[in-house]
Amino acid sequence: MDRPKLEVADIFRRYGEAYRQQHDGSLSTAQQRVMTAIEVCRTAALGGHLERCDCCSYERPCYDSCRDRHCPKCQSLARAEWVEKRMTEVLPTHYFHVVFSVPEQIASIAYQNKKVVYDILFRAVAETLSTIAADPKHLGAEIGFFAVLHTWGQTLIHHPHLHCVVPGGGISPDGTRWVFCRPRFFLPVRVLSRLFRRLFLKYLQEAFDSGKLRFFTSLEALRDPQAFQRHLDPVRNLKWVVYAKPPFAGPQQVVNYVGRYTHRVAISNHRIVDIEGGEVKFTWRDYRDNNQQKTMTLSADQFIGRFLLHVLPSGFHRIRYYGFLANPQRQEKLEQCRQLLGMPPTRESSSDPATLEDYRDRYERLTGRSLRECPVCHRGHMIPVANVPGVDSSPVVEDTS
Repeated sequence: MDRPKLEVADIFRRYGEAYRQQHDGSLSTAQQRVMTAIEVCRTAALGGHLERCDCCSYERPCYDSCRDRHCPKCQSLARAEWVEKRMTEVLPTHYFHVVFSVPEQIASIAYQNKKVVYDILFRAVAETLSTIAADPKHLGAEIGFFAVLHTWGQTLIHHPHLHCVVPGGGISPDGTRWVFCRPRFFLPVRVLSRLFRRLFLKYLQEAFDSGKLRFFTSLEALRDPQAFQRHLDPVRNLKWVVYAKPPFAGPQQVVNYVGRYTHRVAISNHRIVDIEGGEVKFTWRDYRDNNQQKTMTLSADQFIGRFLLHVLPSGFHRIRYYGFLANPQRQEKLEQCRQLLGMPPTRESSSDPATLEDYRDRYERLTGRSLRECPVCHRGHMIPVANVPGVDSSPVVEDTS
């Protein structure tokens, strides 16, 4: 894919300072950090090295990346490495993609209480899937799955939802066999929706009662218990959106498809169309209109504000694993699953290839794109010849959560 002509970084560099001045006092530390990281990513501010072609002597500076998880430029290698790890865990069975989202009334509370409400979302979804799957009326097995948090819609509005990928079956209660679900049917979404709603509202009420929720500006009235109850009344009988997409065709499709979700940011650089005249024009997909691609124009202030809606709390884990894929028991449980499915045992790797392989070789192997090939003569290799010190000596903190 060709490098985009415009980037979110260009918007921040051109309009970011005016946004900071206009919204001084309302920007969180995390939002300020993300803005700065994206602005300086792959610029002289971070330093890097000078490369020269060993064939035509073309030279170019290669500046370091910010490596922030919100940066549109810094996700390709992380995504590819994640996909490579997950491929070793794929089982020979159907996989389902299940999505859980919350109503607008909940989303507004979530924005002012991100960590608390997003944690509740993960907890309610995990308990819902595990409980219904364990019920003998449905599957009667222990399942394993991972969930990925997205907080945006196509137009960058705040729309928290979880993407879950679940193998089509699980371990029987006595641990002696693999229980398959029906080929094109995982679990009843109506049952999932009702339990998800009940559990989420239960945990949200507990958070309110224990004083964990904070309300400001337009939601300040919700500090009153009766006002809080009135705010939630409309969603108690509402059908919460839960849907399951058709099963994947095969293991490679599973991981490649989900890899597009795991390290996605609110908007990719390829969607930016124009940033002139104090406005930002970008493309979006209207899923309610036959998935038509459309164009939206926002003021630069609106665009930056919407982008920053999706900055996660520092250290927040947006990919989580449950059931037999939960981290403490994953390898042991996966070996049990493989045995029950008649797969050969996995061989333990003596070393982590990522620690031995050159970064550029690893990038090309995982992404298919070469960092070595000369962009001018296309025959030679770019060789590092000198370090380029950063303009600003203050370090950019890597966010590895």
